[in-house]
Amino acid sequence: MNAPFRLDDRVIEIDLADPGEAAQIEAFVAAQSNATPFHRPAWLTAVAAGSGNRALLLAIERGGMIAAILPLLDVRSPLFGKVLVSSGFGVGGGILAERAVDADLLIEAAEREALARGCPTIELRGGPLPEGRTGWRVRSDSHCGYVADLAPDDDAQLAAIPRKQRAEVRKGLAADLTVRIGTGPDDRAAHYAVYAESVRNLGTPVFPKRLFAEVLDAFGPDADILTVFHQGTPVASVLSLYHGGAVMPYWGGGTRAARALRANDRMYFELMLHARRRGCGRFDFGRSKVNSGAGDFKKNWGFAASPLGYASWTAPGAEPRDADPTSARHARRIALWKRLPLPFANLFGPFISRGLA
Repeated sequence: MNAPFRLDDRVIEIDLADPGEAAQIEAFVAAQSNATPFHRPAWLTAVAAGSGNRALLLAIERGGMIAAILPLLDVRSPLFGKVLVSSGFGVGGGILAERAVDADLLIEAAEREALARGCPTIELRGGPLPEGRTGWRVRSDSHCGYVADLAPDDDAQLAAIPRKQRAEVRKGLAADLTVRIGTGPDDRAAHYAVYAESVRNLGTPVFPKRLFAEVLDAFGPDADILTVFHQGTPVASVLSLYHGGAVMPYWGGGTRAARALRANDRMYFELMLHARRRGCGRFDFGRSKVNSGAGDFKKNWGFAASPLGYASWTAPGAEPRDADPTSARHARRIALWKRLPLPFANLFGPFISRGLA
């Protein structure tokens, strides 16, 4: 049975510019076993600064203490419309609450906030979802997450990888490749060069360079970059987040040369070893669309798929938002983007991608 609503329960907006309030929320998130990196004020403020959007964090205050939170990014795009996203640029987030009544209060508050801001859409990525609530659509058939325990040592980690994928990793280990881990200017430059080429080849606009810089600066020791080089040239690179004993390779990719070199395979294996050495017990491979090539790649590593729950709200009389890169509406744009020269893609991509969130 849900605990009854109390008269001193109230929804408040956290002042993220106040170090004391931000620290209070960081402590609350750190104490929740089901929290993600995308619930952290560090994430919300970093992606807001890095994308030029606005951050909003709603919370339930009870007896002077934080009882539940909902981080939101107010995203406005001429191509993709206006939306409140939890969490923006994240694959998780949503409401962080133990009680259903608190989740209901935050959902109601989010709807009021969206209408007041002229946002016809809200998206929740994970957390308690508003099943059966008017205006909401809940799905658990679009994306899956992939998480597995890390092995106790290097040899065991290699042995834990299924045979066919293990053979690819061995080729990467035998190739003329070197690995560097860090967060300095050279690491950031190498990562952006590789990531920008990788997403262009997929038909996706690259995120602003500042987005990666803001996240690295905000997360400090809880984020780093691992880059694989071939004869001094970066060919695969990943920016990873560390939270709750897990590593999440988040923004990663490889150049066209990476495939033949098995540089991506080497990159993820090296990250597994690095994460264990710094005390992680789990490898969170992030999300992928159901029946996608990315999902199949993660399964090849021995990761099992777990359905993820998402919810979207559309204001009365508004059209549902379509920012799905696999939709027919965007297929022609993606095909065109893949053919763009890289300098042009890097120049115009950030202006488009800041509205994708």
